[in-house]
Amino acid sequence: MTAKTPSQLAGTAADAVRALNHATLGPDRPGWEYPADAYDVIGGLDQLVGFLPQALDQIARHIERLAADGHIRSTKGGDGSDEVATALRALEWANADATQLQSRLATVHSALSPLAYKD
Repeated sequence: MTAKTPSQLAGTAADAVRALNHATLGPDRPGWEYPADAYDVIGGLDQLVGFLPQALDQIARHIERLAADGHIRSTKGGDGSDEVATALRALEWANADATQLQSRLATVHSALSPLAYKD
């Protein structure tokens, strides 16, 4: 298997979520008939979202290293320090949002756990 770049991997993840959106579009879809199907999907999304804080933190560290080593400039002019500061602050917020989303998904997962299909 050929190694993918971080950008390609992010695109693959986005494509997978887009496919999930289509697969859950309506009733009578294969694998989308029972409460356990929703439970399993939420479990997978919980896991996916759980990986986001680490990815966001690593992106922030990457930008910080590039800036510290003098490898960033702004196409708007200047050294890009304002843009770097804005991006790092927004990455912190996104990290907190992802952590909150994972908590909410865990609550949904727990609530779906006892549900069963009734004929």
